[in-house]
Amino acid sequence: MYDKEQTKSLQQKTKEWLLSINSINIKENVADGIEDLRYVLRFHEYRYYVQTNPLISDFEYDSLYKLLEKLETENPALITEDSPTQRVGKGLINSFPKVQHLVPMLSLENSYNAADLLDWDRKARQLSDLPEIEYCVEPKFDGASISLIYDNDQLNRSATRGDGVVGDEITLNTRQIKSVPLTAKFSSYGIDQIEIRGEVLINKNNFKKYNDKLIEEGIPPFANPRNSAAGSLRIKDTVEVSRRNLEAFLYHVSYISTTNNRQPPTHSGMLDMLWNLGFRSPKKEMIVVKGIDKVIHHVEEFENKRDTLPYEIDGMVVKVNDLHLQERLGMTSHHPRWAIAFKFKARQATSKLLNVGFQVGRTGAVTPVAKIAAVLVGGVTVTSISIHNEEYIKEKNLMLGDTILIERSGDVIPQIVKSFVELRNGGETAIQFPTHCPVCNDNLFKPEGEAVWRCININCAAQVVERVIHFVSKDAMDIKSFGEANVRKFYDLGFLKDVPGIYELNFEAVGQIDGFGKKSLENLQAAIGSSKTQPLHRLIYGLGIRYVGETTAKILANVVDHLLEFTNFSEEQLQQAEDVGIKVAGSIYRFFHDEKNLQMLQKLEQLGISLKNQKKQSNVNDTPFAGQTFLFTGTLSQLKRSSAEEKVEENGGKIVSGVSSKLNYLVVGDDAGSKLEKAKKIQTIKIISEEDFIKMLPT
Repeated sequence: MYDKEQTKSLQQKTKEWLLSINSINIKENVADGIEDLRYVLRFHEYRYYVQTNPLISDFEYDSLYKLLEKLETENPALITEDSPTQRVGKGLINSFPKVQHLVPMLSLENSYNAADLLDWDRKARQLSDLPEIEYCVEPKFDGASISLIYDNDQLNRSATRGDGVVGDEITLNTRQIKSVPLTAKFSSYGIDQIEIRGEVLINKNNFKKYNDKLIEEGIPPFANPRNSAAGSLRIKDTVEVSRRNLEAFLYHVSYISTTNNRQPPTHSGMLDMLWNLGFRSPKKEMIVVKGIDKVIHHVEEFENKRDTLPYEIDGMVVKVNDLHLQERLGMTSHHPRWAIAFKFKARQATSKLLNVGFQVGRTGAVTPVAKIAAVLVGGVTVTSISIHNEEYIKEKNLMLGDTILIERSGDVIPQIVKSFVELRNGGETAIQFPTHCPVCNDNLFKPEGEAVWRCININCAAQVVERVIHFVSKDAMDIKSFGEANVRKFYDLGFLKDVPGIYELNFEAVGQIDGFGKKSLENLQAAIGSSKTQPLHRLIYGLGIRYVGETTAKILANVVDHLLEFTNFSEEQLQQAEDVGIKVAGSIYRFFHDEKNLQMLQKLEQLGISLKNQKKQSNVNDTPFAGQTFLFTGTLSQLKRSSAEEKVEENGGKIVSGVSSKLNYLVVGDDAGSKLEKAKKIQTIKIISEEDFIKMLPT
C-alpha cells in the first residue's frame, strides 16, 4: 500500500508533527493541516493493524491521535467520516477464521496526567447531571485482548480483538488457558448468552522461565510478555500453546441475553459475578471510590508499585460503576464516554544502533552487545543492550546505523524490539561476527544444533573473571564485600587468578589498595571465611556447570554425601535425579570427568571449603518440615520469596511448582492469584498466611 519513498516521507512528517505537538499553529490552513495529520495517522494504523509492524511507539501514536481530536473539536465542520477519530482501525492479515463480535470492541480514550482525568470527569458529570460519580478503577493489563462468548453456560467461541468489529477465531487455543472455565453457571443469573472481554498475558515469572529456556536452546527470546502472549494465541499447535502457561483476566461484560433482571447493576458487581463463576477477574485489584480526586490518588500510587506485580500493566482503567449511567453516557464511534485509560509513563523509545561489541561469559559464550544512542526508557537511560547471538542479529535484521525500537518492562533488561528497515538511507553497514575470541584470540567454536559461538580456551581471562564473579555472587557462595568490581580489580592487579585464589588472597597486599581500610578488610576476610560452610547446593550452583541452575543444584546436593561422588556417576545414573534430562546429565558428567575441574575441587577442599552434604548426613526425619511440600503465592511482606523457600528446605521441606494433591501447604501473601482458588478446591491442602508460616519455623 505504501512504497519505500512514501514510507520515508510519512515517517518524516511524523517526526515534524511530534516535534511541534505542543506549539502547533495551522490556523491559516487548518483544513490542509488536519488532513495531513489524518494521512499520517492512517499510515500508522496500517502499519499497526495490517502489517502488525508499527514504526512508532503507542505513546507517540496516542499523542498524535489526541492532537487530531483536539483540532477536530475546535473545527467540527472539518470532521470527515473516514477520519481515524470516527472509526476503529481496520484490517488484519488473514490467518485464522474471521468472526464478528456481538458488540464492537472499541478502544479506550487515553489520559496521561491528572488534568486529563479531571477534564474527563467534568464532562461525565455534566452529561449525567450528577455532582459526583462512583468509579471502579482497575489495572490496564498489558497483554493481548480477547472476547469470549458463552451460550447456555458453555464456552462457545473465543476471538482476538482484530479491527474491533471482526477478529480471528482462536477457540481451540483459548481452551488451553486454564484460567478460562469451559463451563460457567451463568444460568444461575438468568443469562442465556454472554460476551466477555479480557486480556491474555504471561506472568513475569513464567515469561522469564520461557525466555531462559529459549536462550539456553540458542533461540532469540521474546522482547516482552505482551509479544509472547499475542504470538502464543496464533500458534496452530495447541499443545505448544498449553506449554506457554498463558493466563486470562476477564474484565468487562459487553453483551447479555437474559430472561430476567438478576444481573448486578454495577461494573464492580459484574466483576464479582465473574470471579464467583470461576473467572480470573480483577476483583482483587479493583477499587470502587466516589469522586475523581480519590481516583487520581489511587492511579498515581499504583504506578509506583507496578513493578512489584506478578504481571505487566501499562496503566489503570477508570470506569463509571453504575451500568445504567454507563448506558446514559453512551459512546462515540471510537470509545465509550464512561471509561478512560490512565497510561503510565512510556517504556518504549527509538534510538540509533551505533556499534556492536562482543563479550565473553563464564561458559565461553560470545555475546554481542549493541551500543546505542543514549535514550531514556522507563526512567532509565539506556546506552547498551544485549543482542544475544548471531541468529538474533539475523532475525531482527540489524545493521550498524539502523533506527531501532527498544523496550524496557519493569526491571527487565532492555530489548531491541525491531529495526526500522524502511528508514535506511544506504549508509548502514553489516554487523561482522568475530571468528576469534575477542579476549584471548583463540578460534571460536559453535556446537552443532546451537546458535551460540564459544571460546573453548578454559584459561581465557574473560572466562576466569566471569567464573569468579558467579562463584562469589549472592545466589552462589554469597561472599559479601566481594562484588564484580573487586573481582576485576584483584584480577587486574594479579591478586586473583582462579576460584581457589579467593581463599588464598594476600590480605596485606589488598589492604594497600585505596578504599580498603581496616574495617573493609575485616569484613572481606569474615565473608570469605563464612562462605566455607555454605550449603552444598550453593557450591554446586557457584561452580557454574552449564545448564545447572539453583533448582537443579539443590536436587544434585541431595543425591550425594560428598560432591566428588559424582565422579562415579554415569550419565544414565544422573538422569535418575529429578528434572535432570539428557542434556543436563551430559553437562554434569563432563564437568566431573574433567581433570582440571577435579583438581580445582580438591584444592577448594584443602583450603577448608566443605564438599559434604551436611543436611543429608543429619537425620532429615528430625527436621520440622520433613516430608512436607510448600508453595508460596502472592507478595510476602516480612520475608523475601527466595528466603522463605530456603527456610522450607533448611527444615527438611520441599518447594513444588504448582497446586496439586501432592501439595501440603499453600502460603498466601497479598494479591494472591489463581493458585489460591485452585487450592481451595483440594481439601487436603492447608492454606496458611505468611504469619502462620513464620510461627511454624523453629526458633
